[in-house]
Amino acid sequence: MLSFPKFENRYESNELFPIFKNRVLDASRKDFVEYLGWLDLDPAHADPIEILGLTGGERQTDSLEVFPKIIKHADRSFSCRFFLHGLRHVSEPARVKAIDLTAGSSLQIAVELNNPTGLAIQLQTVDCFMIGWAPRYLVNDLIEVINAHPDVSASVVRVNEYGAPLARRILVELKGRLPADYEPMSGGQFELIV
Repeated sequence: MLSFPKFENRYESNELFPIFKNRVLDASRKDFVEYLGWLDLDPAHADPIEILGLTGGERQTDSLEVFPKIIKHADRSFSCRFFLHGLRHVSEPARVKAIDLTAGSSLQIAVELNNPTGLAIQLQTVDCFMIGWAPRYLVNDLIEVINAHPDVSASVVRVNEYGAPLARRILVELKGRLPADYEPMSGGQFELIV
């Protein structure tokens, strides 16, 4: 990564490094408040790190993805928010069904064993329309959680209007309980590069 050429070094700053700052919409843009609305964030308290966590900080020019760590609370509960992945890959009837969802709509969670890219977590409407997937970075943790406590729930936080890009259309929240001795996002794919 050009911005951080020496992985063994520690980089610190009082403000976001340009590689991250350029991935957050500038607050002076006239559509910034609408953008925060898509993310279900309060403009008075919007934090660039939280924005990056929800949007992934994606750019067309690279494959860098930013995401928040799942936090394990004292009672072992957790929650995480993300935008539904893969809406453009589902059938037209499923896409219509997804767009017709409203905030608070419950979703079903299913482990997809036959996805050509590997294990995946499907999200479905309560009447079994497969509308998309959870992000890949959550898959291994969710499988562990579902195996230990199958009562993981998913619900729609927000459905954005047609002006929002398809990748920002449906904001989902997962809630559940982690196994007693389980630390989320501690597998090899999450190791720090030091």
